[in-house]
Amino acid sequence: MTSYQPLHEGWTLSGADLAGIPAVVPGCVHTDLLRAGRIEDPYLDENETELAWIGRTDWEYSTSFIAEPGGRTDLVCAGLDTVASIELNGSPVGETANMHRGYRFDVGSLLRDGVNDLTIKFTSAYAYAEAEQQRLGNRPNAYPEPFNFIRKQACNFGWDWGPTLVTAGIWQPIGLETWSVARLAEVRPQVTVDRGTGRVELRVRLARAAEEPVTITAEVAGRSARATVDGIEALLILTVDDPGLWWPRGFGDQARYDLGVTLTSADGSVLDTWERKIGFRSVRIDTAGDGYTVIVNDVPVFVRGINWIPDDVFADRITRGRLATRFRQAAEANVNYLRIWGGGRYESFDFYDLADEMGFLVGQDFLFACAAYPEEEPFRSEIEAEARENVVRLASHPSLVVWTGNNENLWGYEDWGWKAELNGRTWGSTFYYDLLPRIVGELDPSRPYWPGSPYSGTRDRYPNDPVHGTTHIWDVWNTDDYTKYAAYRPRFVSEFGFQAPPAFSTLRRSISDERLAPDSPGMAHHQKAVGGDQKLERGLANHLPAPRDFDDWHFLTQLNQARAVAFGIEHFRSLRPLCQGTIMWQLNDCWPVTSWAAVDGDGRKKPLWYAMRDAYADRLLTFQPRTGAPLTAGGPPPGLEPGAVVPPEGPPALVAANDSRTPWVVSTTVTRRDLTGAVLASALLEATVPPGENVTLALPAELSAPGDPTTEFLATDAGPTWFWALDKDIPWPAADYDADVTHDGDTTTVTVRATSLLRSLTLFPDRLDPAAEADRAAVDVLPGESVTFTIQSGHKLDEEALVSRPVLRCVNDVAAPR
Repeated sequence: MTSYQPLHEGWTLSGADLAGIPAVVPGCVHTDLLRAGRIEDPYLDENETELAWIGRTDWEYSTSFIAEPGGRTDLVCAGLDTVASIELNGSPVGETANMHRGYRFDVGSLLRDGVNDLTIKFTSAYAYAEAEQQRLGNRPNAYPEPFNFIRKQACNFGWDWGPTLVTAGIWQPIGLETWSVARLAEVRPQVTVDRGTGRVELRVRLARAAEEPVTITAEVAGRSARATVDGIEALLILTVDDPGLWWPRGFGDQARYDLGVTLTSADGSVLDTWERKIGFRSVRIDTAGDGYTVIVNDVPVFVRGINWIPDDVFADRITRGRLATRFRQAAEANVNYLRIWGGGRYESFDFYDLADEMGFLVGQDFLFACAAYPEEEPFRSEIEAEARENVVRLASHPSLVVWTGNNENLWGYEDWGWKAELNGRTWGSTFYYDLLPRIVGELDPSRPYWPGSPYSGTRDRYPNDPVHGTTHIWDVWNTDDYTKYAAYRPRFVSEFGFQAPPAFSTLRRSISDERLAPDSPGMAHHQKAVGGDQKLERGLANHLPAPRDFDDWHFLTQLNQARAVAFGIEHFRSLRPLCQGTIMWQLNDCWPVTSWAAVDGDGRKKPLWYAMRDAYADRLLTFQPRTGAPLTAGGPPPGLEPGAVVPPEGPPALVAANDSRTPWVVSTTVTRRDLTGAVLASALLEATVPPGENVTLALPAELSAPGDPTTEFLATDAGPTWFWALDKDIPWPAADYDADVTHDGDTTTVTVRATSLLRSLTLFPDRLDPAAEADRAAVDVLPGESVTFTIQSGHKLDEEALVSRPVLRCVNDVAAPR
């Protein structure tokens, strides 16, 4: 029987002028030094800058262990970060240069009976990458770092939302595996379902220490198959009649079945075992008409997605519990799709197992992002090895629905001036168009492969054309106002987003500036986007009253982010079936930072999270401008003024989008009102919306045109509002309301009764208790109506503070202070 001895104890770390630092494995240098008190927390203030030396230092991990040699013994390294040489008892074992794959070394001849000494020496990732850069010639990338010259998590080298903290260490499990006769080197199930019959084609590859026959037995759902083999490969086929299907969340249950594989010797002794949970489902990408539609079990799925980055710079901090929390936040925001971005990692077993369990669809980028990558050796061989390993590792997960070749590299090559800079040097194209699709076709043929994000479906098209395939929209944010989203009619949007700072309590934990300001030292350091604060300011100036102080700025930038992304999502959803999905950038952060995230680096929800939850609801009512002309795919027309607000194209209509599995009977009263709340006109709108479809309800003339656009708005009894004027141009009344606070254990409720119109009423209880969280944000409250906020907190919160600025906020209290 195969046995495994983990080697996670007794490690010490040495490097620079440090020696004998206790080390935790799996882990990394930064967390070991932090734990030992040798460095300050890199996430606080400007400490990151003071720790750049760590990534330019060589490090050594050492431990001793007891072993009893016998049989074939391998040192199994699931992940070393990154450039490492391994010695056992003073003898060389092997070298590694790829964080994204595992390594296995036969060390039987080097083991001693008793105490053994294991040393792993890590060369600076910078030293390796810069040497390869010098050898092969520079390649363009988005940031002045050599991340494209080493097979390592690219965002370790910094990004426009992340710190530059270049890690090293034993970041995945390491141990000794002892075996005899044979072991299961690779188990690859291809799981399909067709006309009620589930099929598992199980391909097994063995490693051998002896030539004797062995038997492979596979079992699933009460079915079994067996093969006796003399060689190293076998194919077993199992069929299951009428299996329960695995469905994405919102479409049905996530039926999963235990698949077990056992390897036995000729005398019946168990040599090795393998177990996974699998799900029966079909998946394809429908590109008919140049679109991009995810089809699961022959049912089209409108993708309500988020982009996912590594949840912490330091992987050893990302526990299953932490992932489960983040997944619950995604689920509660009505997300059904997680795109794993190509500058991070191939995600963990825990990540995929949770996605399988909770019904998320997952798109996994191969790990190339925003750069030209050399195709020469050793990179080609390393990339093939990592791709093969990870495709096999992840193939059993029903949540995984598409492999994508890279993030933005096809776009970069065409549009970012790379061609002239490359001057004929390799840049990665053979990976995306040849190597990776060939590997997926060989090892995971039941899943689609898409060459890049964005990609327009064929190589002869401009890769970021919204008329075809998938598109990224980044002129909004970088140069243009968020209202420009409405000028796009894309087929599928796989990146778009808008920035805001993290929660106030997150800022206060991570930044010690005596006086917080957008440009105070700590705030400036935790803004990594070039020109980010100027872009935030442009967004505020276009839409909202001018902030008087930091509290106003914080509230308004968070509100503007929420509105921007919700504006985009609701517009794109209203285009169905022309547009079949949105993947907003981004759900999460890896540290406390001003960014595009809905959940900040401390795990706190920003107002964007609540706006996303509402915009991604199964059933959405949204006001959208409509001219009555048919909707056709396209991008913005020429001549739009850069940075300016784009006026609506046509009068408002009410669009009902039904992503549920049952018909939706819509009956809502739409009113046109003035700022006092007086009803100027009203109409009852009714429709039945089939599952997976939209219905557009035209408004009667008395509703669709205002008498005074600066003082009138539309409202429905179902929630959404439409203002003809921008908030900054509306003469808001002073915020007038009464509020009651009640406490019941860890739950506090705040009921606000509006005497005046309250625009985007939001409660920020984390200013009183960092753990406190409200259940809603940015609520428009009409005069005479009320809203109740429910707050979870382990403390009794100050009642007066709860209902006062800066905890309770609305646009009125900036535009017309009480």
